[in-house]
Amino acid sequence: IMRKLPNRRRYYLQDIPLDEALARYRRALLDAGAMGRSAGERVPIREALGRITAAPVWAARSSPHYDAAAMDGIAVLAADTVGASETSPLTLAVPEQARWVDTGDPLPDGFDAVIMVEVVAEVGGGSAVEIRAAVAPYNHVRPLGEDIAASELLLPENHRLRPADLGACAAAGVLAVEVRKPPSVGIIPTGSELVEPEREPKPGEVVEFNSIMLAGMLSEWGAAPVRLPPVADDPRLLESALLDALARFDVVLINAGSSAGAEDYTAPLIEKMGELVAHGVAIRPGHPIALGAVGGKPVIGIPGYPVSAAVACELFVQPIVEAMLGRRSPPFPTARATVTRRIQSPMGEDEFLRVRLGQVGERLVATPLQRGAGVISSLVRADGVALIPRMSEGVEAGSEVSVRPLRHPDEIRRNIVAIGSHDMILDLAASRLSADGRGASLSSANVGSLGGLLAIRRGAAHLAGTHLLDERTGAYNVPYIRRYARGAATALVRLAGRTQGLMVLRGNPLGIETLADLTREGVRFVNRQRGSGTRVLLDYKLREAGIDADGIAGYAREEYTHLGVAAAVSGGRVDAALGILPAARALGLGFIPLFDEEYDLAIPTEFYDGELLRPLLELIRSPDFQREVEALGGYDTRGMGRLKTVIGSDGG
Repeated sequence: IMRKLPNRRRYYLQDIPLDEALARYRRALLDAGAMGRSAGERVPIREALGRITAAPVWAARSSPHYDAAAMDGIAVLAADTVGASETSPLTLAVPEQARWVDTGDPLPDGFDAVIMVEVVAEVGGGSAVEIRAAVAPYNHVRPLGEDIAASELLLPENHRLRPADLGACAAAGVLAVEVRKPPSVGIIPTGSELVEPEREPKPGEVVEFNSIMLAGMLSEWGAAPVRLPPVADDPRLLESALLDALARFDVVLINAGSSAGAEDYTAPLIEKMGELVAHGVAIRPGHPIALGAVGGKPVIGIPGYPVSAAVACELFVQPIVEAMLGRRSPPFPTARATVTRRIQSPMGEDEFLRVRLGQVGERLVATPLQRGAGVISSLVRADGVALIPRMSEGVEAGSEVSVRPLRHPDEIRRNIVAIGSHDMILDLAASRLSADGRGASLSSANVGSLGGLLAIRRGAAHLAGTHLLDERTGAYNVPYIRRYARGAATALVRLAGRTQGLMVLRGNPLGIETLADLTREGVRFVNRQRGSGTRVLLDYKLREAGIDADGIAGYAREEYTHLGVAAAVSGGRVDAALGILPAARALGLGFIPLFDEEYDLAIPTEFYDGELLRPLLELIRSPDFQREVEALGGYDTRGMGRLKTVIGSDGG
């Protein structure tokens, strides 16, 4: 029913290298006429900001359109001023030889220069003026067409219109411009489980938000996206939806169903209706992408997981949109950054890893965010994207990687890098710093207390949140800092006392009260990761009580934040987890308090005394912020922000 592309080898979830896939798809679309430039449309200049010109713009009138005074003063005929000097001033009659003008006034007929008011003296009661220097013709005059001459080229084709361009058009009498129509893109979400964001999802249902994200990306690139209704997992319904979209749009994206499962119909449908150019590219995330064309139009099967969808859209859809607009974006600037922990990456795939960035001393450091194609929060929190080349198996902590910053360098330089234990006080502080308008920001990476101290030791963080209990001495944090953060002096700042306890479902249906109850038949537990202060505390208390960890179902299952374990309990996947009261409250859980602990900030003294951390330290010392923390529940804010001790160098 539609013209097919030339026959090519078909690929089904194979690992085509990224560069080859991009080149192959571009050639295929060019052959099919699917990457031609969009037609032009005429729009008023008031509506043209950011649009791409589809034709040259020529000035309709000159600017200025008359000879104009460039200064306040007197208009004169230059020939009448010959001979004037400091020792031999000339007197000119008003208005016969001199006329007063203001900046922007038309130059009176018979005059060809302006003398500024500061060097003119009135004489004879204003009937004459005295000048002390001769002037040349067109002195302090803006001649007709000085800025823009009628019929000259004002703007070239394929130019993105800026505010100044629109002002120049208005000055030159151009009230409407020919611009390229935004390529229309239809987005078809697929999946019988999808529900709109306005509806509260039931178990098994999934909120359809990918199309909102993809539409936003497309709009930023200059396209005109349209979110279409979700289509159930039925090949006939999908074929009907695709046919309708092809009749309406320049490009069609089918979101989800691009893999090779029993209900993944996108790739076979593209092959049936047109040409499947590639199915599977060696990238992570985004591997199960389907690249095709139907009837001379690009049709792309975008993976269903949000991070995969975003990466696939950036790599394969943005170039199509820009080709249709006739203008490519400049290459993304890249930088070299030191990774704060080891990154394992599969051989044979280019991995695009979201990271947090910060300037720690002389180094740009990159802290990997939680991986996974479905982790949309990594898109929200990322300051940059690190590229792990496909022939690498990963990088070691302290190694350099290439990163594409997503924020301005000044923002990154004002970013406080906090690596260590997760606490909701830091989340609250990040929000308050962002809101106060001074430009400081707080970037937290949750790797556990021990991981934070090791990051301090490597010079990869400005501070580390820690709540590590030393079993031998019963002291918090200080023994661990001496052991693991060796080197530069470290300031230990009190953040808060916290209550740790067991999170359970509201009403505590299993009657869980103590750690011993975790060993009961049928009780499911989720743990924090090794190296976290909560894990250290749990292990200490289990040994103290003589409880065998092997008897706890789920002891080996790990989450990286208090909210992560709370979500596991809230979702019914487990029955209990050790964590803090604010996290339990946030998800509507019951809470059995068990232990009090000290949560502190370990800060190298070079940063403790510096400008970067000053807004954060002022914030946590403020009574208003401390009241907000207390309202979360489970915190003791007495002494928040106090310097407890300095460890190392001169600090003992």
